[in-house]
Amino acid sequence: MTGFVFPRMLIAEIGSVHDGSFGNARELVKLAVDCGADMVKFQMHVAEAETLADAPMPPYFKSEPRYDYFRRTAFSFEQWADLKQLTESLGAVFTASAFSSAAVAILERLGVTMHKVPSGDVNNLPLLRDVAATGKPVLLSSGMSTWAEIDGAMALFRDAGSPVLLMQCASAYPCPPEEVGLNVLAEMRVRYGCPVGLSDHTAGISAAVAAVALGAVAVEKHLAFSRLMYGSDARHSLEPAEFRALSRAVRETWSMLDSPVDKGSCEKYSDMKRIFEKSIVTTVPLHEGVRLREEHLDFRRPGDGIPAALYREIVGRKVRRALPAGHKLSEADLE
Repeated sequence: MTGFVFPRMLIAEIGSVHDGSFGNARELVKLAVDCGADMVKFQMHVAEAETLADAPMPPYFKSEPRYDYFRRTAFSFEQWADLKQLTESLGAVFTASAFSSAAVAILERLGVTMHKVPSGDVNNLPLLRDVAATGKPVLLSSGMSTWAEIDGAMALFRDAGSPVLLMQCASAYPCPPEEVGLNVLAEMRVRYGCPVGLSDHTAGISAAVAAVALGAVAVEKHLAFSRLMYGSDARHSLEPAEFRALSRAVRETWSMLDSPVDKGSCEKYSDMKRIFEKSIVTTVPLHEGVRLREEHLDFRRPGDGIPAALYREIVGRKVRRALPAGHKLSEADLE
């Protein structure tokens, strides 16, 4: 993987919004790709390998114990393989966040091309060691981690030679705009010399588009059929029309970044300059030999005469002949 370059990616985070329905999961894959996703990402929870039965529930989802929820919404290996095949047949990349080493092993059996480490496992060095041992590129989310914790994770992957795309993330659901941390993107890029992205939990698309404008290579957003669906993530997700709008905005922004404008030349706007810029014209009738003063001058379209910017050079010069008011001055009119 030496020299690996992460492609730009819009990632549809399906997570567990399928609620254990394999049919829903398949339809969500199709929806994600139809809405413009480059990668479709699930969450792979192996309940007994990642949580105790009495582990507390997060504040944004208390409807069902986590252990029970993870067991109920889990898929078989064959179902995961089907979802991967479906995703790839539609031209997108498949992966899942691995919340345990057992999940990493399943993802390796599936043959994923990238691994995703969720925010809660940045300091889970045994898990990171297993991910690094695969030799595959890593998407590393940093939502609840300090710089010191990220330093440790990045050092482990760097020592293993694993390419990493580090994703700024705020572990708040939903994330208010003032907690997004767009400022962190530049510091991450400098601190670790790696590409950066945003795992975005805000309610809209503004943060994701802003991140892309600031150099984010990847953007991840939750996607659901509806925010009214049951589960831990649905109400923090984008609905299909919103995800399509995000896809358009992100790709337009990437296109803008790929098309730098040279402000040293405006040749392509020569016709527009003639139409919209101003030329110097007379405000009153002038006799031959009158020495021009500023009150004799006005500035009006079109811009194909003496440019308004040169008015100081015109003041004090004499007119060669009588001129009417509203006359567009030319060098032929002046001594």
